[in-house]
Formats: sequence, structure tokens, C-alpha cells
Amino acid sequence: MTILVTGTSGFVGTKFLDCFSCDEIVGLGRKKPFNLESHQFIEAEIDKDTDYSEALSGVSVVIHLAARVHVMGDSVENPLDVYREINTLGTINLARQAVNAGVKRFVFISSIKVNGESSTPGHPFTNDDRRKPEDFYGQSKSEAEEQLLALAEETGLEVVIIRPTLVYGAGVKANFASLMNLVSKGFPLPFGLINSNKRSLVSVTNLVDLIVTCIEHPKAKNQVFLVSDDHDVSTCEMVKKMSVACGKKNFQLPVPAWCYKIAGKFLKKEDVVDRLIGSLQVDISHTKETLDWIPPQSLQDGFKETADYILNKQGNK
Repeated sequence: MTILVTGTSGFVGTKFLDCFSCDEIVGLGRKKPFNLESHQFIEAEIDKDTDYSEALSGVSVVIHLAARVHVMGDSVENPLDVYREINTLGTINLARQAVNAGVKRFVFISSIKVNGESSTPGHPFTNDDRRKPEDFYGQSKSEAEEQLLALAEETGLEVVIIRPTLVYGAGVKANFASLMNLVSKGFPLPFGLINSNKRSLVSVTNLVDLIVTCIEHPKAKNQVFLVSDDHDVSTCEMVKKMSVACGKKNFQLPVPAWCYKIAGKFLKKEDVVDRLIGSLQVDISHTKETLDWIPPQSLQDGFKETADYILNKQGNK
């Protein structure tokens, strides 16, 4: 079986490649990953015009990881169009050409943002909830999902949609890495009273394991799967578990949630505060029951792996 993988140089893509021998993978994207030979990688854009016939030749399964996640700055006149160019139109262009090339299955890595930005406490998102994206990225992914499922019905292409929550692990960047880096310094952090929200996270190990499961599982066809570590945590508990992973004592200051709300409004960072004190929880029962799948890595083990990477990186500076 030959698998075409987009986004091979990304955080999830590099981890995914470790699961396969070189002769099973063809990579496609802007930048060749370090762990693929040059003849197994095709340089190409993900857009509505690119011809993927060379990349799709002899391919049985497509794993579509590539996406535009952030539009840098506010200078783009029509940001939704920019997201759509790659995340929607580029995805459907690749999928339609996959049909013509005889590809059997198309695994699309979407986003929990298709469900929305936050869940109501005690009512986690499920796979069959109505799509409610609230930003341009989520909307472009939602539109891609809808068109992929229509294409599956029209052509017989087997489509699998996976919506990850926040993905972390060795090599993670952005806010998660910054927070764990702070925890690793042993600084007291002001999250002691942020203990009633619930966040679902997924380690890159668990996400990749689910993707691999969906490559051939017969019951994955034309399904939407939510994925997490199946261990939801409050902000306070998350920092506590990070402290354990880093070998540091946990000391958190009791700052109430209303202080964050005032600060967020004053600094015009309400979205950041909402992520910090709010809930985004998913129910992965459908994923576990349909695929007979459980996350192989615990949240604490995932945190430990991430902490070891960050501490090792600090030691090498």
C-alpha cells in the first residue's frame, strides 16, 4: 500500500512518518521533511489549481494534514478567502483528483473548531453535533468537510474526518510550550482557582495512532471522529500535571476567574482569557466504540514526554 501524506514537515506529519517504512510513503508539500528521501517527496502547493497526478499515481490512501492555520497580521483584505484557498478549495481539488487516480480512502485532518470555540460545562461536543465554526479557519475546515462527504456520496471515495482538540507532545510550540516552559522554571502561576473548567487535549502520539487506525478500518468509512486523550482537565489540574512531569513542586496562586475577565477586556485579549478559563470538552465515545480504539498514551505520560523534550532543549542551550 502506498500512502500520500500532505504536511509531512509539520508537527503531526513528522510523527506520522515514523510509523511507516520509507517505501510506503509519498510526501507532498512545500518543504521536504528530514526523514524522507528526495525521490519520495513532491514539492507542490495545496490550492485549487495544482495538478497532483504525479503524486497520486499508485496511491491507495491520502492522509491530508496540510492546512493554513494562521493568517499572519491583519493586512489580508479577505481572510476567509485566504483560508478557503488552501483548506477548502485545495482540499477538494486534491480529493477530486484522488478519485480520478483510483484512490480508495481520503483521511482529512480537520479541527474541533468546526464544532465551535467552547463547550457548555457538562455538555461536551459530540461527532454528530451541528457544525458551529466561529472563526475563518473553522469555517474553511467545516466547508471542506461538507464538500468531502458530498464527494464521497457522489463518487464512492471513502472519506474519514478527524477533528483533533489541542495537540501537544515533544516538539510542540505556541502557547502549550510556553506554559510548560514556565512550569519547568518552578514559578508560581495564578491558576489555583481555575478548577471548574474542562479542556480536552490530545497527544500527538494518540492522534497519529488514530490516523493509522483509520487507514484501513472498515467502519471508519464516511465517519466523523473526535479525538482526545480521554482525560479532561481544568487549567489548575493541567498545570499540576505539568509540574509532576517537570519534576517541580506545584504552587498556584488563588486568582479568581473574574480578574482574568477584567484583564482580558482591558488588554483586548478576551479570546485568550476564554481559552484559559473556559471549557472545550469532547466526547470520544463514538470514536472508541466504532473503531474499538482507546488512546494508547495517558495524558500524564504525554506530558512527561513533552516535558522531557523541553527540559532537554533547555539543557542544550
